Amino acid sequence: MMNYLQKLGRSLMLPVAVLPAAAILMGIGYWIDPSGWGSDSAVAAFLIKAGASIIDNIPILFAVGVALGMSKDRDGSAALSGLVAYLVTTTLLSPGSVAMLQGIDAEAVNPAFGKIENAFVGIISGIIAANMYNRFSHVKLPDALAFFSGKRLVPIMTAVSMIITSVVLFFIWPVVYTGLVSFGTSIANLGAVGAGLYGFFNRLLIPTGLHHALNSVFWFDVAGINDIGNFWSGEGEKGVTGMYQAGFFPIMMFGLPAAGLAMYHTAKTKKKKQVASLMLAAGFAAFFTGVTEPIEFAFMFVAPGLYVVHAALTGLSLMIASLFNWTAGFGFSAGFVDFVLSSRLPLANMPYMLIIQGLVFAVIYYFVFRFLITKFNIKTPGREDEEDSAADEAVIAGKDRIATMASEIYVGLGGDENVVTVDNCVTRLRLEVKNMDAVDQDRIKATGVPGINVINSKNIQVIVGTQVQFVADEIHKIRKK
Repeated sequence: MMNYLQKLGRSLMLPVAVLPAAAILMGIGYWIDPSGWGSDSAVAAFLIKAGASIIDNIPILFAVGVALGMSKDRDGSAALSGLVAYLVTTTLLSPGSVAMLQGIDAEAVNPAFGKIENAFVGIISGIIAANMYNRFSHVKLPDALAFFSGKRLVPIMTAVSMIITSVVLFFIWPVVYTGLVSFGTSIANLGAVGAGLYGFFNRLLIPTGLHHALNSVFWFDVAGINDIGNFWSGEGEKGVTGMYQAGFFPIMMFGLPAAGLAMYHTAKTKKKKQVASLMLAAGFAAFFTGVTEPIEFAFMFVAPGLYVVHAALTGLSLMIASLFNWTAGFGFSAGFVDFVLSSRLPLANMPYMLIIQGLVFAVIYYFVFRFLITKFNIKTPGREDEEDSAADEAVIAGKDRIATMASEIYVGLGGDENVVTVDNCVTRLRLEVKNMDAVDQDRIKATGVPGINVINSKNIQVIVGTQVQFVADEIHKIRKK
């Protein structure tokens, strides 16, 4: 079950990774014309509308991305089926269609159906489409129907499945929607405290990948909050809209890099150089792009208590930003790029105070992490026992750094005899092996990766960082030889 959820989380990252494009387009557009919304500049209007074309269609991106990511071959017909699934459901359950089915006026239809085009339905559509692909993509029909065999059968079966699913959702969706709205409203009604609670649970769910589900309630239009969409479109309240985004900037741009500095300063002397290269790259990724997994996975599993402290500080940051009505937004994550692009949006409210808050949190993170690491002798990177890192002197450098790293990781995993599948998300290699005992974790760690996460007896993750795709590509090349 956990492996399935991990795969779903990875699949969601594919469409989420498209959002920076929207952020860049809309951010530049608003930067050119921050008050006229494009009415005073054709260039600004063009950029804003181009970005909105992505933001406004997040559910469709989820349907296509999840279908592609969850399908066994990552085939294009699975992605097409995801789109088919979404269109069938949202058309059958649109307010107009429901009004005809119930024989009532469209105005009397349950408001839930007015929100049927949402991320939740997009994800469900993608999952069902992927299941249909995995089940029917190799089915051979009788000669008379041979044209519809195999991959051509997948969209057809997906459409049939979504008709049945739509019947179920006809009764279930209003209940689910009401529950989501109640949950979101209960948190939203807590104001700054609610934002803090959201931030806390957001970080706690990172190891499972289920933070995407929580994010969809607050960031997208699942429960009517739609913090990202409203912030970038300007359809909200200044100082309030963006409260579920703003507090992440001090953490990702300042807090976690400071935590990385603390881990560097507490590393053993002979390992400082290795830790420095790791934390410098990870800290830059966190500051510039908001990608924090390279740092978080460096201590998440070796020091879960320290990670809970990090989650609590994240919640505190969101609460403080919300309390003072400091707001900024992001299209991808709370890094420098999104901060600059969003700082001149109409709903941005004293965003540069988040920089001051971030500097304060940097100091807090540094001293709290340094104190806890030394006080409890936490085995963060560079503090491992000698026997735990016998191969840590391995040098990986030069033009073939990525290829060498991939080769070493693959050998450490047990090679062809042990590796079953190789996949990756934004920062992690996700692998299935035959025998976990055959995995040489010391050899893998010696490549300089931030961490390793053993899911169960068959599944393991290697946290590489933002270069993970190139490492995965090199491993695939090795497997084909």
